[in-house]
Amino acid sequence: MVELNAENFQDEVINYKDKPVFVDFWGDKCEICKELMPGVHELEHKYENIKFASLNIGKARRLAISQKVLGLPTMIIYSNGERVSIITPDKIKTLTDVEEFIASYINSKK
Repeated sequence: MVELNAENFQDEVINYKDKPVFVDFWGDKCEICKELMPGVHELEHKYENIKFASLNIGKARRLAISQKVLGLPTMIIYSNGERVSIITPDKIKTLTDVEEFIASYINSKK
């Protein structure tokens, strides 16, 4: 999983064209973020056709706001630099929710 920051976000997400990019926006004080993180990292091995990355918003608050991340956890899939799918905190309770979000995106591309 690529660790994102304000310096590499543009290259690793917006300018990245090889495959879709899943970004996990999380924070140090977000307990559900930390609970889900090991499982989200494991999903990277299951979905090799998606690049996985994470951004700790505590170190990049302005970047998170520019991406319209208003609560945690938020997960966004980008394709060719564009936000194509988003799951917000009100829809994330378990790792199953995250996996269904990714599967829904993949199925929409078939």
